[in-house]
Amino acid sequence: MTDTWQQAPVDEASRQGLHDRGLDYRTVAGDEVDGWLQSVARGFQDGERTAAHIAAGRDRNAGKRLTGVYDPAAPAAASAGPVATIASWIGDLTLPGETAVPACAISAVTVSPTHRRRGVARALLEGELRTAAAQGLPAAMLTVSESTLYGRYGFGVATESADLKIDTKRANWIGPRPEGRVDFVTRAHAKDLIARLHERTRREAPGEIALPPGHEDRFTGTAPDAHEGGDVRCVQYTDPSGAVRGVLAYRIRSHQDDFTKGTAVLSRLVADGADAYAALWRFVLELDLVGEVHADLAATDEPVLWMIDDRRAATVTVRDHQYVRILDIPAVLGSRRYDAPGAVLLDVEDPLDLAGGRFLLEVDADGRGAVSRAEGAAPAGVPHVRLGIAELSAACLGGVSLLTLSRAGRVQGADAAAARLLSWHVAPRLSIWY
Repeated sequence: MTDTWQQAPVDEASRQGLHDRGLDYRTVAGDEVDGWLQSVARGFQDGERTAAHIAAGRDRNAGKRLTGVYDPAAPAAASAGPVATIASWIGDLTLPGETAVPACAISAVTVSPTHRRRGVARALLEGELRTAAAQGLPAAMLTVSESTLYGRYGFGVATESADLKIDTKRANWIGPRPEGRVDFVTRAHAKDLIARLHERTRREAPGEIALPPGHEDRFTGTAPDAHEGGDVRCVQYTDPSGAVRGVLAYRIRSHQDDFTKGTAVLSRLVADGADAYAALWRFVLELDLVGEVHADLAATDEPVLWMIDDRRAATVTVRDHQYVRILDIPAVLGSRRYDAPGAVLLDVEDPLDLAGGRFLLEVDADGRGAVSRAEGAAPAGVPHVRLGIAELSAACLGGVSLLTLSRAGRVQGADAAAARLLSWHVAPRLSIWY
């Protein structure tokens, strides 16, 4: 499917709409990739890319579908790069019950300040979604720099993340003290461990995705264009049988005034099992000359908060993280698992007419769901819920209750039975940006 996705043509409706505004919308390959990478950097207010940056960017994006919008009327000196960009690839999205569906992962969405307010971003996003739906992908997903942009396209906040700041002088360890050992390893070794352990564990929590190619370099500073990659320190946890079950990558930021109050900043902690998790967290919380530990993209129900004796030693900031957009309701809801049997009739409104309609979700005693198109009223005793595709996308991983959305005025007809049906006992999470 990846090869088919990279070769898929751009959406004709978006292509024609941009053409009518004097703009050229096309996929990018070959020598055009260099200019595309420069435009992405400019769009995110980064500096000009060096030759090393360009080479590394080419490697990271080799498996992705790159699309650009070009302005033929731009001066020759400005015509090397597009005025808008988007990248996408096929990645597995974990659903409740350790199942997954292929999804269109979207990144690098930029529009030049010289071409804002012309409908370029709308054409890009709607075009990518229509192409994904035409290719048979059941969902799309993205992490965002601006939270107000994507609801209009049917994306909903399906996964939240927590930023943790833990005062190590107050956070006495009361958690498990596993046997096994923690050892420093090279960054290159840790990079390989992160890739393997992420793949081994990513289906444990709804919302996790397969690592994009080369993504593990971000955590270990091993990319050719990494800035101060040598500052990263890495340790692994080995269980008593000799199996490596966890890896931690972190940096130390020195305190300007007090050398004993440095900050350990976690770039990645991956644990295969409770022992590895406890051993690695204990290691970093008990580091000498460290007064605070920072960890972003943590789970909202992180167990480490129950492993320290003073809960107020931890400051927890929760924010929106991964946005999901369902493109095929039967495929997504029929692929996940459920905690209890039941049924619900869903009336779903989709502003892009990609996935809306009336659907009956029926869950059997084994927690398996079946979704069918429906007509007429709900069967006796079955709740009839009316909601938008963004709200259903937000709820599909079990991260937000339909009752919460109902109280917010975003859903109509939800009751406790409907909310219970779509809930899940494991909070969704996503441990990376992309």
